[in-house]
Amino acid sequence: MAKYDKADVERRMAGAVESLKSDLGGLRTGRANVTLLDPVVVEVYGAMMPLNQVATVSAPEPRMLSVQVWDRSNVTAVEKGIAHANLGLNPMIDGQTLRLPLPDLTEERRRELAKLAGTYAEKAKIAIRNVRRDANEALKEDEKKKEISEDERKRKEDEVQKLTDKYVADADAATAAKEKEILTQ
Repeated sequence: MAKYDKADVERRMAGAVESLKSDLGGLRTGRANVTLLDPVVVEVYGAMMPLNQVATVSAPEPRMLSVQVWDRSNVTAVEKGIAHANLGLNPMIDGQTLRLPLPDLTEERRRELAKLAGTYAEKAKIAIRNVRRDANEALKEDEKKKEISEDERKRKEDEVQKLTDKYVADADAATAAKEKEILTQ
């Protein structure tokens, strides 16, 4: 049974790019985006839970997020969770709703966010290269077991490299778009 699986390699590389896009979606630009609060975890009922499991997040205005907490007793826990996430947001409590006005980004903060986007991109590229390494090792093992020829191994390694280049380019494109969005608000 051959160890190399092109579909698996492609799925894992695409997963790294999707993860990057999700991380980039959480970076704050000038506009309100509900994904901004995705990293927020809240301590409720004696456990840590993602914010989206205790409240509904919406963006009623371009520069405002609204968090509708389902259980009134969790409002202060949600407020603490948002504060601990270090997103630079100051919640205003209005009954069971927290309003989060988005302050203007300073030039320094924009540069920090752009740098963070670059860090996320580098993590995604490392993940893609790790998938390439695993695939190449599987191909060498298949060749050693005489399941594929040396020529076939080389051809498939080229195929893996082309996939690597494609997904690295996708990661670069997503990052460049996000950096442009951050820096030109």
